[in-house]
Amino acid sequence: MSRNVKVGLIQASNPVNDESVPVAEIQEAMFDKHLPLIDQAGEAGVQILGLQEIFNGPYFCPGQDKRWYAAAEPADGPTVERLRPYCKKYDMAMVVPIYERAMAGVYYNSAVVLDADGSTVGLYRKNHIPQTSGFWEKYFFKPGNLGYPTFQTRYGRVGVYICYDRHFPEGARLLGLNGAEIVFNPSATVAGLSQYLWELEQPAHAVANGYFVAASNRVGTEAPWNIGQFYGTSYICDPRGQFLAKGSETDDELVVADCDLELIEEVRQTWQFYRDRRPDTYDDMVKQLP
Repeated sequence: MSRNVKVGLIQASNPVNDESVPVAEIQEAMFDKHLPLIDQAGEAGVQILGLQEIFNGPYFCPGQDKRWYAAAEPADGPTVERLRPYCKKYDMAMVVPIYERAMAGVYYNSAVVLDADGSTVGLYRKNHIPQTSGFWEKYFFKPGNLGYPTFQTRYGRVGVYICYDRHFPEGARLLGLNGAEIVFNPSATVAGLSQYLWELEQPAHAVANGYFVAASNRVGTEAPWNIGQFYGTSYICDPRGQFLAKGSETDDELVVADCDLELIEEVRQTWQFYRDRRPDTYDDMVKQLP
């Protein structure tokens, strides 16, 4: 008997690339741009919808301008509150990436998971924070401190891995061990060094762990940073690593696929990667290097 879940992803460009515009106005424009796509998802019968990394604003981490601290808000802040009615209206769970202010001076790159009734079922904080030229994320985000939790929604158990996290198979494995059936990876990734990895790493995580992956990425370029083109290509793949749906590199769009969660058990009975694990041999993996 199938357990079909309709999964959706939104990829969108930032409509306001003007540094003279207040942060709150840029956020509002980006939020408003998502609403028709959220309605489209609801009307298409999407049951779990994933939004892109820091969905209601630009990816501001290529710079170190303190003005962007004003974009942060509590996990139960106004952005999430405004989305709860959409979950209720469409009976649609939602993965909502935000810039979280946990307390004064403490910020995280986070995602709130809402259930189909609009209630909060979980919070994930990005664990792996890059610090390289063009990606000054440690200036804005503290590394996550909540581990690798998974969250039961009405339609399935969801895990979240955010952008740079995807390069680390350890957390991807822990999400599977913690029961994830679908792992969402909201991202803000530009063309260049890692683009060829985009369609390689996460299908590999799906295969190694026997779950579905739903990876979203924004599109367009963003001033004043101009670090390159966000190449979209949001996709959903199954536990065999096969692509079920994929977005374009340039367009604002909704990507949708039907995911039969019964396939998870079928794949895991074929590939017994969890049965054959040897955690007793992995101690060196968690030792601190000099």
